[in-house]
Amino acid sequence: MGKVVVVGSINVDMVFTSDIRPKAGETVLGNTFSLIPGGKGANQAVAAAKLGADTYMIGCVGNDSNGEFSLENLQDMKVNTEGVKIVDNAPTGVANIVVADNDNSIIVISGANFEVNKDVINNNKKLILSADMVLLQLEIPMEVVEFVVEICAENKVKVLLNPAPAAVLKKSLIEKAAYITPNEHELKLIFDNQDTDSVLKSYPNKLIVTMGSKGVKYHDGNEIREIPSKKVEVVDTTGAGDTFCGALAAALVRGDSIEDAIIFANKAASFTVTKLGAQSGMPELAELL
Repeated sequence: MGKVVVVGSINVDMVFTSDIRPKAGETVLGNTFSLIPGGKGANQAVAAAKLGADTYMIGCVGNDSNGEFSLENLQDMKVNTEGVKIVDNAPTGVANIVVADNDNSIIVISGANFEVNKDVINNNKKLILSADMVLLQLEIPMEVVEFVVEICAENKVKVLLNPAPAAVLKKSLIEKAAYITPNEHELKLIFDNQDTDSVLKSYPNKLIVTMGSKGVKYHDGNEIREIPSKKVEVVDTTGAGDTFCGALAAALVRGDSIEDAIIFANKAASFTVTKLGAQSGMPELAELL
């Protein structure tokens, strides 16, 4: 299937559900509480592994129960964690998510994710250079993302960059990545509100824009292509973007064409939203096929 190495974030999501969102100074009784493994890096690693890629994770967790929980979960999902460092000076990243009034509010504490530094990368350089694809997001320090992309460019290792959360990217970063997968909002920030179609024409077969229920858009070198989403009953959209990225990487390293890989990833993302939870909703290869 090929090897995918994910360099990114590992979080634990603490999800509270309630009928009422508490105001400042107010206490309310909620309905449910869940501890759910998350972080864009870990999510994308799980998606790739579930879809058959030989998947490795590089990142950091704290020396705490959340770190232990995260590592055990990744290993259960068949993600190799030899590149994950346990640090003593920061807790495992967490997200506090309050779901109420048909919406959510989130506080993210990056914690150990911001301990992913150049030393961590250098210690795992051999692993990175052995990859068929390196998958990156922006929940670790930007200077580290740039450092990894530079190493990959110098050694002809392909990079799939998911620019989320949205941030302004250096032009050199855009040029050196093999594939970039922003959503519509991230695209506007990265390219200063330029027209989507004109930007796509400038980066054929590189820039792949996800548009939620509207599907995916890219330029194939001749024309702009739109791959529609599958019409499904939506249960939970959490993790759809991460599923797309992990699935895209898995399809590309097994040798799919860019078009077939996008179609495959789009189907995987559509499947995910029919189930509750990000990683738990991600499909196995057999059930997706």
